[in-house]
Amino acid sequence: MFSVRTLLTSCALVLLCLTSVSVAETFHVKVAAQGDAKRAVPLKVDVAVPKSFADVTLVELTIDGGESLYGQLTKPGLGNPAADPLARELHMVLPKTMVGPEREFAVSIPKNNEGVTEFHFQDEAGKYKDLLFGDRPVLRYMYEAVDSSSEDRRHETMKVYHHLFDPEGKNLLTKGPGGLFQHHRGIFYGFNRISYDQDGKTKSADVWHCNKKESQTHEAFVREEVGPVMARQLLEINWNGQDGKTFATELREMTVYHVDGAQVIDFTSELTSMVDNLKVDGDPQHAGFQYRATQHVPDKTAKQTYYVRPDGKGEPGKFRNWPGNKDHINLEFNALSFVAFDQRYTCCYLDSPANPKPARFSERDYGRFGSYFATEIPGDKPLELNYRIWLQPGEMDVAEIKQLRDDFVDPPKVTVEAG
Repeated sequence: MFSVRTLLTSCALVLLCLTSVSVAETFHVKVAAQGDAKRAVPLKVDVAVPKSFADVTLVELTIDGGESLYGQLTKPGLGNPAADPLARELHMVLPKTMVGPEREFAVSIPKNNEGVTEFHFQDEAGKYKDLLFGDRPVLRYMYEAVDSSSEDRRHETMKVYHHLFDPEGKNLLTKGPGGLFQHHRGIFYGFNRISYDQDGKTKSADVWHCNKKESQTHEAFVREEVGPVMARQLLEINWNGQDGKTFATELREMTVYHVDGAQVIDFTSELTSMVDNLKVDGDPQHAGFQYRATQHVPDKTAKQTYYVRPDGKGEPGKFRNWPGNKDHINLEFNALSFVAFDQRYTCCYLDSPANPKPARFSERDYGRFGSYFATEIPGDKPLELNYRIWLQPGEMDVAEIKQLRDDFVDPPKVTVEAG
């Protein structure tokens, strides 16, 4: 009666064991036991909802004792090929207080949702769009069109990226243009060594530095969904060469979960070639999916920066880079611990085994870290990626970060039952 598939094959954002099932007018969600570690767990399950739920976004999930939490229904996400018009994704965040034994939730439509705090988008038209939870800023998408009126303005607008606010919404914890290495910005994805064939010529491009008129340009807000559990933004972005012609188009999906005291962002991308023989490549510092901390770090606190890797906690001010450190490759996770605005934060970078390998990692004490790979992108098969960023105040140890990574790639099994 049920079919189960994983997010790794669907390219959705939260790597779960998924169940899809046609349900009656009521249904139940069962979450397998999660172990002893106390942490919040974002979860997602595919479900074909009854017609009475067709226009419903907010649902209530209640266990036998009467304790409840909110869930959120969305349309299928990027990479989810469900064709059923009633296909939905049910999102929930299992709080620390519920983590542990197997839980079964009855799913219902709330009778009264007044006063529920939700995500919402706020646009500074033509410049950036903020995501807020209530009145608290969470994420900012920088999408201003390329301005070639001066070289400074072109550098400011040559590519798109996302800023991340601290969990209180007071300060940006990511860097924009200018400062140390102006080409490093926020949560960013690109490559500095790209080659392809177009118009009978072999061409090269660098959408990291964009020093030869390359660019990444925002083309469309494809879809946005908001609620009290999560928010999702699906974007269309063009990757353009030195001649201004588009050589690849990207669908980039950012999903943000509301987790008390933390910022949790899932990044999913589908990059489709518009040319022949497209190959993306680079070096550890200027390619792949990367996070760059606020300029406050290189200005004031770089020597307090350290990294937490699968093999343990590093020394403050020390960092590793491939190929100098040949073992700095194919890490399940890496975590940057940095100080900004009188507060220490830990930013966890969680990789998926489905992403291309080898993944070559790099770090800097000023707060830029991530990984890259080299691969070819045939015209009939987009390059698909999944990562998670988990940021919270304070220090974290190897066991805590590994648990977050396990929840990302091998989460508790979630099943849906009719009736």
